[in-house]
Amino acid sequence: MSELKSKVEAMIDQYVIEIGLTKEQTYNPERKAWYWMRGSANIEVFVASMDSGREFLRIFSPLMKVPKGNEAIFYRTLLDMNDNCLGVKITTMEGTDQVYVTYERDLIGIDYDEVKTCIADLEWWADELDDRLIEQFGSSK
Repeated sequence: MSELKSKVEAMIDQYVIEIGLTKEQTYNPERKAWYWMRGSANIEVFVASMDSGREFLRIFSPLMKVPKGNEAIFYRTLLDMNDNCLGVKITTMEGTDQVYVTYERDLIGIDYDEVKTCIADLEWWADELDDRLIEQFGSSK
């Protein structure tokens, strides 16, 4: 593990404590990821290492599954949301119908204030967007 990755993981631990949780409550050592809830949203945070040697802060939250029968309208809604939801992107995971709100940032140059902002922004958008989508398309988390 790189020194930078270790520093960012310590920053994630610091953020977790700042929001009133503990590493023991949130960190899964097998998956090397942190998990918690923000409102109705499940939050997942981890640091990913690429084969190229680059490392990224990655933050996800599942929003819902693609509803059957309204796919074109649903995907158009996601594209429109992507244009309006600054700082995050809406994605699907290859081979699944699960929709996520996602944030990714290269670790180079990152500091605690940016880690905190990235996670807090993703938390806010996740809690907001899952509600919007479920209201419009029904529940299918």
